Amino acid sequence: MNSSVAIAPYTAHLGRNPADVAHDLESFAALLLKWNRTQNLVSRETVDQLWPRHIVDSLQLLKFIRPADRTFLDFGSGGGFPAIPLAIAGGRERTYILVEPIAKKTSFLRAVSRELRLDLRVEACRSDQLDPADLPPIDVITSRALAPLVALCRFASPFFRPQTRALFHKGREHVDELAESDAVWHHDVLQHQSDTDASGVLLELSNLRLK
Repeated sequence: MNSSVAIAPYTAHLGRNPADVAHDLESFAALLLKWNRTQNLVSRETVDQLWPRHIVDSLQLLKFIRPADRTFLDFGSGGGFPAIPLAIAGGRERTYILVEPIAKKTSFLRAVSRELRLDLRVEACRSDQLDPADLPPIDVITSRALAPLVALCRFASPFFRPQTRALFHKGREHVDELAESDAVWHHDVLQHQSDTDASGVLLELSNLRLK
């Protein structure tokens, strides 16, 4: 898969010229592969499927981002998914705050931000060490392969405002995770079929609060 094929299904949702998006995604992929030789940014078992497994899996969130969404908060950013593909595709008027406690990974995220001129805000801490008062109002919270849903809700709840939504990648275990979360949290949930995983979904949460 090349960059043009990767972005083709999402062209209508891009905030920049598709050729520029494709170019920057290729640059990001090259940086990730270079750093991944010495750091575990993505699993060695999935690195050969970097485009469909990681980049396209991130880009599919573009379908659920609204024109009014301006500030994004990403927990456990790791190798930059989904935040960096979204930042590359979405345009420069949006703010992306990436939360990652592992120093080597934050170094990578900052290097990508600098080299691709993305102006990302990278917070080298855990989500529970981040003060919501230090952040602008959050429109969208994202996270991919970080924790069960009940824990993600706990991480996200301090940053939720009336307009805030969360978009979480989940696999075949999402039914059980929703049941576990429903026992603790009130939330409205939309389930969107994943473009990259036949058994996976994207969970869109709003109105999150403790029961």
